[in-house]
Amino acid sequence: MLDQINQLRDTITKTVISNAAELEVFRLDFLSKKGFVNVLFEAFREISPEIKKEVGKPLNLLKREAELFFEEARERIETNQESAFDAFDSSLPVYLNGVGSLHPIKAVENRLVAIFNSLGFDISEGPEIEDDWHNFGALNFDDDHPARDMQDTFFISTDVLRTHTSSVQIREMRKKQPPLRLIMPGRVYRNEAVSSRSNCFFHQLEGLYIDKGVTFADLKQTLYYFVQQFFGDGTEVRFRSSYFPFTEPSAEMDIWVGTATPEDVRLTKGTGWLEVLGCGMVHPNVLDNCDIDSTIYTGFAFGMGLDRMTMLKYGISDIRDLFLNDTRLLSQFRGL
Repeated sequence: MLDQINQLRDTITKTVISNAAELEVFRLDFLSKKGFVNVLFEAFREISPEIKKEVGKPLNLLKREAELFFEEARERIETNQESAFDAFDSSLPVYLNGVGSLHPIKAVENRLVAIFNSLGFDISEGPEIEDDWHNFGALNFDDDHPARDMQDTFFISTDVLRTHTSSVQIREMRKKQPPLRLIMPGRVYRNEAVSSRSNCFFHQLEGLYIDKGVTFADLKQTLYYFVQQFFGDGTEVRFRSSYFPFTEPSAEMDIWVGTATPEDVRLTKGTGWLEVLGCGMVHPNVLDNCDIDSTIYTGFAFGMGLDRMTMLKYGISDIRDLFLNDTRLLSQFRGL
């Protein structure tokens, strides 16, 4: 029996207890009614008096050592649990999960889509990684055309991150014959310095209308309607001649912001007018590149920055604020 006592003592001293579950396993194995220690005490009752004198003291000492080992392990586990609880500061305020909201850029996109849907424009989308032909070549950019320098491009091997959603226009005109009346929202990329007014990626919405007898007057009336619906009745608008390789004639459209505040002066560079979109009649070369007969069909196209529209609509002065995920800003747009 002395050998059994010594073996059991070695087993106890080598036992590792690190959590409450292991503590309970130890109690059941060694200290319970059917545990190893109690089994030895049951056997102790059956041995002769001479042997009892020899093993009685070691057996009682074993039981005491097992109980002490158990108590020390329990205190250690309880102390660790209290320390973990102390690490939690119950005095901190509770932040309940709030109701989410649309990002303001998405809210503006939805509003613009609804306006142009009411005019019969359908939505089209395309890939953000484009080949050179869809992004430049089909849009009347020659290989050495200086207009390519107007847009600093991110290149991915032989492909590019699209610099405008005009590439979607090309894909749609290649797939379908007129009449076409489409809008193309999406994200675009240009290698530009990040500032309060520009970013290396932004969001666009472009429009395209191709049919027989489409004129610049149709373009102007479409955009007049859009401005009044989005910015409100009475918004002043002007068109200025401009240049884009894929439209001829080309124009830029400004809205009157005014110079009443220093912010208005900074935003409009002191003129009171702010450019909001570019537009023009689709160049005949673009139609021919897409197998649309330019002697039969004409059309117009326009494009605007959704980020700029969002800034104007909600009085946001720094474009970078739209992409910081700052809940102090985003929470103001709940319900949009």
